[in-house]
Amino acid sequence: MTLLLNCQELSKSFGNRTLFEGLSFSVFSGDKVGLIGPNGSGKSTLLKILSGIERQNAGTISSKRGLKVGYVPQTCDFPDENPETILLSAFDPSDERPDYERERIAQMWLSKLGFTGREISAAKLSGGWKKRLSLAKELMLAPDLLLLDEPTNHLDLEGILWLEKFLPKEAPSYILVSHDRFFLQNMINRTIEINSVYPGGLFAIDGKYEKFLELKESFLKGQIEQERSTASKARRELEWLRSSPKARTSKSKSRVEDAHELLSDLSHIRTRNLQKKAEIDFAASERETKKLLAAKNLSKEIQGRILFKHLDFILSPGTRIGLMGPNGSGKTTLLKMLSGEIQPDVGTIKKADQLQIVYFDQHRMQLPDHITLREALSPHGDFVTFRGQKIHVNGWCKRFLFSPEILDMPLDKLSGGERARIAIAHLMLQPADLLLLDEPTNDLDIPTLETLEDSLIDFPGAVVLITHDRCMLNRICNALLALGDPETNQLFPDFAQWEASLKNATSSQKSKEKKAETTPKGKLTYTEKKELEQIEGKIIELEADLQKLNGSLEIPEIAQNPSELQMICSQVALVENRIEQAYLRWDELEKKLRGNS
Repeated sequence: MTLLLNCQELSKSFGNRTLFEGLSFSVFSGDKVGLIGPNGSGKSTLLKILSGIERQNAGTISSKRGLKVGYVPQTCDFPDENPETILLSAFDPSDERPDYERERIAQMWLSKLGFTGREISAAKLSGGWKKRLSLAKELMLAPDLLLLDEPTNHLDLEGILWLEKFLPKEAPSYILVSHDRFFLQNMINRTIEINSVYPGGLFAIDGKYEKFLELKESFLKGQIEQERSTASKARRELEWLRSSPKARTSKSKSRVEDAHELLSDLSHIRTRNLQKKAEIDFAASERETKKLLAAKNLSKEIQGRILFKHLDFILSPGTRIGLMGPNGSGKTTLLKMLSGEIQPDVGTIKKADQLQIVYFDQHRMQLPDHITLREALSPHGDFVTFRGQKIHVNGWCKRFLFSPEILDMPLDKLSGGERARIAIAHLMLQPADLLLLDEPTNDLDIPTLETLEDSLIDFPGAVVLITHDRCMLNRICNALLALGDPETNQLFPDFAQWEASLKNATSSQKSKEKKAETTPKGKLTYTEKKELEQIEGKIIELEADLQKLNGSLEIPEIAQNPSELQMICSQVALVENRIEQAYLRWDELEKKLRGNS
């Protein structure tokens, strides 16, 4: 086991805001570290410091000679160039390998990450595919240590499951920042939490995330016991100090110094033990209707592609449905349909009279960076109205773990998680019968996620939720609706059964492929002959669809609409995947036909 990095007493501040101070830890080869901590604790900043993008204010970092560090940021943006050009530009100018060798390496990594080679522009890729390209760009250079900031952001659930298999094979050592608790459990062998509740500002353990939770709970209980014990000693020393001892002897002077040190220790322990969680409590209406919304025979087609059809379900108080399916399968489209933003092509949505719907958009409010936290939390003055009561902005900000002292700080100084808490604060002010939530978990820290889950479980109305957070799906949803195949719209009672259905489908597909391999070469079945005759025409149609989709990305109205742009990019990814599968199938049928010729 080789030491890769040794960090001693690292500190970082922005202005008068301290993110962390006095952090000391080491990273060894083979470490798969999960870096966690509350929003605003400096996790992303620490990764940037370790990658050399930013500098610490104090402390030292010693690294293995010649250490190569790769860094995949939260948001990946690329110029309007094809993916292979992007990868080739990442090679160091001093790299002496010939062009054909570098091209071979770039193409190999694009293939490993699922690219077809027909992607025209990296700038027009969906968020999930940009994340894959950023991974390829770093892994291609064979880093000794890979740093990943929220690698599951923008990936659908299938993409996350893929990443869980791919990353440990390709990156022997990494540090990842994530709030996805299932992902952490499956991906790490070591956990480091940055948090002011610990002496030294962090707590590190070897082992799975589940073990970390057990040891953390034990440590914090021990710290509470330590506070009680120290408080008891401090009371005795205070009584002695109040008796006004004559500090003439060296023994008395020493005891006075020890008493002051004990009181200082007690103050620090009490401060650390004051753990806080955001107070999330959705405002429900007083409705007693048993049926809030009934969807009957819903169908939707976008640009000639059917997203879903013959979709039926009922939402009643207490119903909490999770929408499952890959990016582009129609999850966000269905939410917009339920909110009334778009209409179904076929079918009806019957809503209870004066149904109050609150829709949380994954792209959230587009708040300008220059406005202050005060203006963002309370845009209409110094008070907000929550459940009929006026609450001063000083008290309202504390509910979301903001100090009144930073109310005048501009938003560009806040972390992504802190901005997410602002969005939830706005959501809470609107009374609702039905909550439509599109990726509400992005950027939230784990304690806030747990509080959000508790609030959604207690919410008396109905919830329809899109999230890739398996822990949240497992905890709060009492039904899962699977989209992606227009011919089947299955409801599952829990996540485990949905996951089992995926495995069964995969096993069934492998069985079909194995059976196909044992069919004598050169003897196509009648169905395969028909498929071979039609496959070229099918590819031409798909490529025409792809050209049309890429053309729509040039339309200014779409290019300037993040929601529409995301949807089109997701469709591009799906069509590209279908083209790739069609070419593979065509090649397979041709080889089989030529087998006996």
